[in-house]
Amino acid sequence: MSIKLILADDHTMLRHGLSRSFEQEEDIDVVGQAQDGYEAIELVKEVSPDVIIMDIGMPGLNGIETTRRIIQEYSNIKIIGLSMHSSDKYVREMFRAGASGYLLKNCEFDELVGAVRAVMTGQTYISPAIGDMVIKEYTSKDDSDKSVFSILSQREREVLQLLAEGKTTKQIGQVLYISPKTVEAHRLRIMDKLQIDNIAQLTKFAIQEGITEPEP
Repeated sequence: MSIKLILADDHTMLRHGLSRSFEQEEDIDVVGQAQDGYEAIELVKEVSPDVIIMDIGMPGLNGIETTRRIIQEYSNIKIIGLSMHSSDKYVREMFRAGASGYLLKNCEFDELVGAVRAVMTGQTYISPAIGDMVIKEYTSKDDSDKSVFSILSQREREVLQLLAEGKTTKQIGQVLYISPKTVEAHRLRIMDKLQIDNIAQLTKFAIQEGITEPEP
């Protein structure tokens, strides 16, 4: 029985390229593609995948947040983070969210295929290119260290990402189906919790924490 795979990435060419490559693998079937986190969540409900290859830096709802939500409802799904970033923040938070693997986007396709098969057998896969870094980070980590994912609520993290991506209060309200007044209340709570008093610093913080990515 083939492994049902979803590709979630905001780069259309990358998704299509990977999809064509996976067509050559007899035991892997790409059953859907998503261009952002919200679309990935809806697609999971429709096609019930076995594995998701998840870009970390998607607009709207990043891959870390998307992974957390999917795993909360579908703990049997295996998610492999695929990113340009080897930063310990991205790797750590992706695994905390429930991912089963993490690879860099410059990896060989054969490694990605191997990772898909590995996580299906219950293994955790970390690209050798970042494995040593992960081990060092975990062995030296201060347990008192807190990230944005523990400081802010899920809704506050959503609002923070959209603010950092330049959305207005009205636009954020439309995306999240909440009133502008509620958006403003979330913004004030975010600033209070993070002790940041302007949008420019919020944006910088969101990028540093892996909530969003800098514009190319």
